[in-house]
Amino acid sequence: MKIAILTLSLDTNYGGILQCYALQTVLRSMGYEVQVLTRPQYERTYYIIYPLALCKRLFKRFVLGKKIAIFKAPHQIIRQYTDRFIHQYIHQYTRRIWTSQIASCFNAIIVGSDQVWRPMYYQPIEEAFLAFLGDADIKRVAYAASFGVDYCEYTEEQRKNCSFLLKRFNAVSVRESSGVQLCRKYFDTQAIQVLDPTLLLSADDYKALIKKSKTQPSKGNMLVYMIDRTKEKEELVERIAQEKGLTPFWMSSETTDEKLPLKQCIKMSVEQWLRSFDDAEFVLTDSFHGCVFSIIFRKQFLAVGNKKRGLSRFDSLLTLFSLQDRLILSPDKYKNNLSLINYNQVQGYLRFFQDQSLLFLKTSL
Repeated sequence: MKIAILTLSLDTNYGGILQCYALQTVLRSMGYEVQVLTRPQYERTYYIIYPLALCKRLFKRFVLGKKIAIFKAPHQIIRQYTDRFIHQYIHQYTRRIWTSQIASCFNAIIVGSDQVWRPMYYQPIEEAFLAFLGDADIKRVAYAASFGVDYCEYTEEQRKNCSFLLKRFNAVSVRESSGVQLCRKYFDTQAIQVLDPTLLLSADDYKALIKKSKTQPSKGNMLVYMIDRTKEKEELVERIAQEKGLTPFWMSSETTDEKLPLKQCIKMSVEQWLRSFDDAEFVLTDSFHGCVFSIIFRKQFLAVGNKKRGLSRFDSLLTLFSLQDRLILSPDKYKNNLSLINYNQVQGYLRFFQDQSLLFLKTSL
């Protein structure tokens, strides 16, 4: 069976890249041929603009004396390592325009995971519900698709269109428990909750990726992975580090500070990102996948919630493993009274939900 995966665009979001890699890996281990639907990185106009951009960089380099790259644009330099991982490990099916013709190349399409059903991240949102397939005869499955929040962000027209499209799916699963409620209330569809794909692989699977790549030891034993860096969070880092006698090291986030020199904006490799979790004794994060990989690598951790980015993802994940006490809503809510995580208990929950999630994939395909 040939399967296509539709997910968010792969760029420098480590969690987004790894959830896609994990789902692809799991499906391939089941014996399926798998490719990820992608579009060309550049529009056709790029090849017209490129010579002009090249001339502009040559002028800056040799006339103005600025130390800039000539053959690569800034964004290509920033994402060189994440692009390498994507090209090496993600099997892509690239088309500029997606049409019902795709159905002639695959037996099934799986939508998910990550916040693929959140309108602010995917437009037009109807495409994430496979509108481009029309009436094509192909199996449609949603695996761990996420709305990102616990309320409906859709316009009434979007809701009606997507509700119609979702009823064409053969099986629907979502990543958060709130997603089950949203499917029922707003889309008149029954869904079940399954694990984020990254949780279907083991720590050893990710360590194998680290071993295949050149990585550097982390410069500390307390990983700080913050998407939104603030003064309050920096103060919390220092407090926890002093209390626990740890040396914090910050991992670069998925955001780019345009004021920084280009070299400081280069994203670390996916393998180095994984190693940061493996090296840490304690993790402080405000990232959903930061929590996920803390659990995978069996690390003590604390998560700082972000209401603007959505708390339901954190609540749903941590509730699965009875780790609700690992989430605080702001740095000032932190209290130094957390007990150690019992990972023998967590492992029991994980095995149970892995079995449930894999069963969903097997039966729906």
